[in-house]
Amino acid sequence: MAHLFRDLSLGHSKRESTPPPPPPPLQILPPTRVTTSDLQSPLGQLASQLTDSDLRLTAFDVFLAVCRTSSAKPLSTSASSNLDSPNLNSPSNHSPAVQRSLTSAAASKMKKALGLKSPGSSSGSKKSPGSGPGSGHAKSKRPTTVGELMRQQMRVSEAADSRVRRALLRIVAGQVGRRIESVVLPLELLQQLKSSDFTDQQEYEAWQKRNLKALEAGLLLHPRVPLDKSNTNSQRLRQIIHAALDRPIETGKNNESMQVLRSAVMSLACRSDGSLSDSCHWADGFPLNLRLYEMLLESCFDINDETSIIEEVDELMEHIKKTWGILGINQVLHNLCFTWVLFQRFVATGQVEMDLLYAADSQLSEVAKDVKVTKDPDYSKILSSTLSSILGWAEKRLLAYHDTFDSVNIGSMQGIVSLGVLAAKILVEDLSTEYRRKRKGEVDVARNRIDTYIRSSLRTAFAQRMEKADSSRRASRNQPNPLPVLAILAKDVGDLAVNEKQVFSPILKMWHPFAAGVAVATLHACYGNELKQFISSITELTPDAVQVLRAADKLEKDLVQIAVEDSVDCDDGGKAIIREMPPYEAEAAIANLVKVWMKSKLDRLKEWVDRNLRQEVWNPQANQEGYAPSAVEMLRIIDETLDSFFQLPIPIHPALLPDLMTGLDKCLQYYATKAKSGCGSRNTYIPTMPALTRCTTGSKLGVFKKKEKLPNSQKRNSQVATMNGDSSFGLPQLCVRINTLHQLRTEMEVIEKRIITHLRNCESAHVEDFSSGLSKKFELTPAACVEGVQQLSEAVAYKIIFHDLSHVLWDGLYVGEPSSSRIDPLLQELEQTLLITSDTVHERVRTRIITDIMRASFDGFLLVLLAGGPSRAFSRQDSQILEDDFKALKDLFWANGDGLPADLIDKYSGTVRGVLALFRTDTESLIERFRRVTLETYGSSARSRLPLPPTSGQWNPTEPNTLLRVLCYRNDEAASKFLKKTYNLPKK
Repeated sequence: MAHLFRDLSLGHSKRESTPPPPPPPLQILPPTRVTTSDLQSPLGQLASQLTDSDLRLTAFDVFLAVCRTSSAKPLSTSASSNLDSPNLNSPSNHSPAVQRSLTSAAASKMKKALGLKSPGSSSGSKKSPGSGPGSGHAKSKRPTTVGELMRQQMRVSEAADSRVRRALLRIVAGQVGRRIESVVLPLELLQQLKSSDFTDQQEYEAWQKRNLKALEAGLLLHPRVPLDKSNTNSQRLRQIIHAALDRPIETGKNNESMQVLRSAVMSLACRSDGSLSDSCHWADGFPLNLRLYEMLLESCFDINDETSIIEEVDELMEHIKKTWGILGINQVLHNLCFTWVLFQRFVATGQVEMDLLYAADSQLSEVAKDVKVTKDPDYSKILSSTLSSILGWAEKRLLAYHDTFDSVNIGSMQGIVSLGVLAAKILVEDLSTEYRRKRKGEVDVARNRIDTYIRSSLRTAFAQRMEKADSSRRASRNQPNPLPVLAILAKDVGDLAVNEKQVFSPILKMWHPFAAGVAVATLHACYGNELKQFISSITELTPDAVQVLRAADKLEKDLVQIAVEDSVDCDDGGKAIIREMPPYEAEAAIANLVKVWMKSKLDRLKEWVDRNLRQEVWNPQANQEGYAPSAVEMLRIIDETLDSFFQLPIPIHPALLPDLMTGLDKCLQYYATKAKSGCGSRNTYIPTMPALTRCTTGSKLGVFKKKEKLPNSQKRNSQVATMNGDSSFGLPQLCVRINTLHQLRTEMEVIEKRIITHLRNCESAHVEDFSSGLSKKFELTPAACVEGVQQLSEAVAYKIIFHDLSHVLWDGLYVGEPSSSRIDPLLQELEQTLLITSDTVHERVRTRIITDIMRASFDGFLLVLLAGGPSRAFSRQDSQILEDDFKALKDLFWANGDGLPADLIDKYSGTVRGVLALFRTDTESLIERFRRVTLETYGSSARSRLPLPPTSGQWNPTEPNTLLRVLCYRNDEAASKFLKKTYNLPKK
């Protein structure tokens, strides 16, 4: 208010430079009365027993005294004019400065500067006592002078006013030429007034005690100049006052008691405070002077509408200013006191008059300017107390502003925030020693306070929402499918965030550029703490867990979106706020739970596979399709697992599908591997080749005793005997295994198509989920099935030829005389085996198995010819028998065109045909060919001695070992001699 008393013009107020949101319409209330508030005055508590009424009356005495000195004439009111002057307007009785008539024709400059409404400016305004005919008072009661107005505003009776005024006239008459500041007013009033000036003794005694207490407060308890403990005058005055309080002294006379009192008072009041002034110091000590001045400032408020400042405040304030000399007030103290009075009135009258709030804020801006240039320690102490009180009151509301403000009173939030932030800035920047030690650029007081308010209020609001959600959950416990607490809370927090962004953030953003971002970061952290505990407590996927995690994921996306939008203009693009919001990883938590669910399902499936494969008998009669029941059941379990997976209420089916597919793929691969294990392979059934020998010339092997057990029959793989005793490895059972693996391979494609259908119906699937086929396909199982079918098919073929038919092939074919042990028995039994196999295996794999049997039979035929052992020998003339038998063998598989294709038979019979041609070749040519091929194979090292070629098992008419074996089994002299000479082979 410094400028008010310099040029009566105030600059733009905070309220004018930053217009607040228009407050909602207020309800029409009865006239507001100042209510008792828990807001204690920061101007200081008096050690004396002066009541507020005592202070007000004393302040009024001071006001009348200083106004009397504004001219040579005493101040008069309407009431006093009738008593002391026959003419109200007589210049002999009235000072022109204070007796001019009051008018509301021109709006108050001070009110305009503070942004306060004038009566009639809005429908909610009320008239002040001197504001016009609408004030509700009769014309006769309307104050016509400043003195009369002040009396009414301070609720002083006309009798008391008249009594004080008369005393002042006597004081002036007795002390002509003295300044009012050099007068100890309570002492002089005691000197001039006696009991007869009062209506009764009780009133007189109360008046006397009040003035004595005022002297005690101003001279003993709160003196301007500190008292020396050894000061005898202070001790004497204390004794006089205490005695007078118990037994009233006689006043109004120049008696001894008054002389003693005057002596003690004046000796204390006239002590110098270091200034050159001759003023008496009786009311200018802290905090007495501030409390008295507070009473004067409160007179600016309309007694009939205590939320409004009277229209005549300019004139009234001009006279109040004259009390500064007595009270020791200056401009900075006035600004501070007036700030407090405006603020206190706003609080005490129910916080409904926004003009008072913004006026207090405007005044506080003046205080902020004053503190920059004022270093008085007493002022700093009072300022700190006042600002702390204002800040404490504001923060009590702002630290939980969600509880404080709603749609009705949200209009006051901006003013309260502004007031609180400004008070905090002054306290920190101008009064804090810690702040001075830091570089000022490091501390943004306003932003830090707003940040604290946001975080504190939202934590409180979150806790309330948490309790509400818990109550809601308990209330709906008996209802079907009640929502989990954290799912309810997620929705409430989302609503809270939206409300924050729309209602509070626009206001708080004036002081904090990222108010909404800080708000959502706080909510994100609060909910995150609860979610973290929840996640740590869940061990399996449940509907409640999925609901909570999905709600958390949605909430996080909403909060992050608000933070990003709020940080558009931020230098770092909002990275600092986003760093405060570590991801909930709700999707990861869902994924982990689903993976636990999948692992459980897959572990059970693998256990089931192990158990059922041990029990599986591979019975071809078990079902019409001819494959294992365990495979049927396994495929059913897989279908159910996939259905259950896609029924899970999760948003990440496509992301987790590859893990499930991999797990199922491994289970199916495991089944395929187990289905073929123990069934042997091609090499399992091929017998061990006997040692090379040569034939004796003219030997007759036909007379060989067939009843003797042939040594060759004992040289088959030992595994054959083991499997021969297990019915699960019989030919029909092996065929069922082949059917099963083929069926699994076929069903893989069906399952993959079904997965695509599931994905199309999945809410979280995207176009790219369909374009990438790898995640929806089985990678291991198809290859395992193909490999298994191939292995089992070869095993079946070689088992048939070298195990099941060994008695007619290995043990019978061409043993002794070839002409008497031809292929017919083998063909007969092989044909029956082919019929059984064709009926057992699936038609889609039938050709493959028959082809493998044909290949095995061709291998068996060659093995008999080239490694049949000492029981076999062939002459050149036997070649026709061999060719005829091989043709019969081929015809069996051709079956007059109903069997295998002729070109396929030709493809696999080429090697046999080439070897049979050797049996037609004469011995000399064979020997020559053998020499040439061996030399070509081994080079010059074979010239001196032909090396013995190793057995490769890959028969070929151009291969040295094949040619050597034909010579070994050639029943003539030339071959025998060559073998004897070259390799010293033994005879058969």
